[in-house]
Amino acid sequence: MRVITGIAGGRKLKSPEGEAVRPTTDQVKQAIFNILQFDLEGRRILDLFGGTGQLGIEALSRGAREAVFTDSSRTSVQLIRENLKRCGLEGKVLQTDALAYLARGEKFDVIFIDPPYDGGLYQAVLERINAVDNLNEGGIIVCEARAGTELPELAPPYRKLREKRYGNVKICLYGKNEKAYE
Repeated sequence: MRVITGIAGGRKLKSPEGEAVRPTTDQVKQAIFNILQFDLEGRRILDLFGGTGQLGIEALSRGAREAVFTDSSRTSVQLIRENLKRCGLEGKVLQTDALAYLARGEKFDVIFIDPPYDGGLYQAVLERINAVDNLNEGGIIVCEARAGTELPELAPPYRKLREKRYGNVKICLYGKNEKAYE
């Protein structure tokens, strides 16, 4: 697992031991950042369920202004901090419940959602973002799920833009109003 490109390009990230954290594969990460490549510079990023922090770190490496990483696991929070340090990057890392953090109402330009596949959190997290309105105008939500997972439609001004399958993984993009990644 490594940073693909940007100021930390090529740096290796520390991987978790065991199977408690499931890092995004390089193929899926490359696909995500091919979509977002022109929409990261100067943006505010939320890496919800951060795990290793690799999605937020990749965004920072590519010019994001700020990244907030959340995870409920102390081990994951420590791993994110170590990976940020390895890459010479800075971010705000919080050990907190995702739903509680979203309820604070902070706004972001890009939100990465990659919860445990079988945790049943997709619906609740997406509905919370929609209800609290955590996304800035023109922002995007990138949701990673198991290929067979049914992800919900959201109420306006949010909308599901597209879904694409990469082997056993599905990436679903949601947007708020003007941007269209279709």
